Amino acid sequence: MPLDLLLKLKVRDEITVEESESFFERLTGKISTVRLRPGQLVFADTIRWMRFYRRTRRLVDISLSIIGLIITLPLTMIVAIAIKLESKGPIFYFQERVGLHGKTFKIIKFRSMRTDAESKGAVWALENDPRVTSIGRLIRKLRIDEIPQFINILSGEMSMIGPRPERPEFVSQLEQKIPFYSERHLVKPGLTGWAQVCYPYGASFEDAKEKHQYDLYYIKNQSPLLDTIILFDTFRVVLFGRLSR
Repeated sequence: MPLDLLLKLKVRDEITVEESESFFERLTGKISTVRLRPGQLVFADTIRWMRFYRRTRRLVDISLSIIGLIITLPLTMIVAIAIKLESKGPIFYFQERVGLHGKTFKIIKFRSMRTDAESKGAVWALENDPRVTSIGRLIRKLRIDEIPQFINILSGEMSMIGPRPERPEFVSQLEQKIPFYSERHLVKPGLTGWAQVCYPYGASFEDAKEKHQYDLYYIKNQSPLLDTIILFDTFRVVLFGRLSR
């Protein structure tokens, strides 16, 4: 159909005209990196008022992280004792990750692997990773190993909601293979994110590629409403397991 005819019909409110990229985004909740144009992010309405939202959300992050640390304190003590009883080594695990604007920071987790898990260097995690301890497997399944990251949120290195931070060794590889991968560092990394509630667990290159499309959707469309949806979906996944979407 000629463009001038499409325009006339749209002005008369006789049809709805939508770009294929926008339709795909609205239908799937993700942005295709194959067809993405930089202008889609630059001229997005949400990008324009992101600065104001960041200031407001920082107050929410501080409040929720303090509440989270207080509520989970008894559980933290139980997990700490269980980790020490099962194996020698530290209770917490500190690992370098890439955060806002590409700056690195130390993410905090409960240790869920053997102390010699990376004696041969960094490797992608596996779903049934043999390096994971018995307690580690349980706290990973229940997402309890992420609780110490409330400290990262309180310190301002992370936010409650955002793309999950990746290791520098993997970021350098993924930036070369996945279009617009560095754009995920335009926002703070999160304890949970849109990709985590939309996509099942996976740690391969293909998984990273797929999850990045959800992360781009979040960066373009972030809002208080979307953050609220992600928080409630995260609680649902943790309490009841992942449901098909």
